[in-house]
Amino acid sequence: MLRRLNFIAVLCWCVVLLPAGPARAQVVLDMSLITCKQLLEADLDRQVLIGSWMGGYFSASKNLNMLDFRYVERNRKVVGNYCKSHKSETVMSAMQRTWH
Repeated sequence: MLRRLNFIAVLCWCVVLLPAGPARAQVVLDMSLITCKQLLEADLDRQVLIGSWMGGYFSASKNLNMLDFRYVERNRKVVGNYCKSHKSETVMSAMQRTWH
C-alpha cells in the first residue's frame, strides 16, 4: 500500500512539475506588430519563414493558388532593402509598399 502511495505521489509530482520546464521559443508571431528592425535582426531561418508567410499572404489576397518561390525570394529581398532605411515601420506596411 505504501509503495502504491509513493508511486502515485511521484506521478502527481511529475504531472505538475514537468510542464513547467524551461521556457520555449516564441511560437506565435503577430505579423502586424513586427517592425522592420526586428525583421532585420532576426536570424536567417526566421527571415525566410517570414518571407514565405508574406508570399502566402499576398497570394491569398490576390486569389492565387500557386506560390512562386522565385517571387517570394525576390520580394523578401525587396522588403529587406526597404526595411534597411525604414526600421521603425512595420513589416506589413513595408510589404504593402514594395510587393509586386
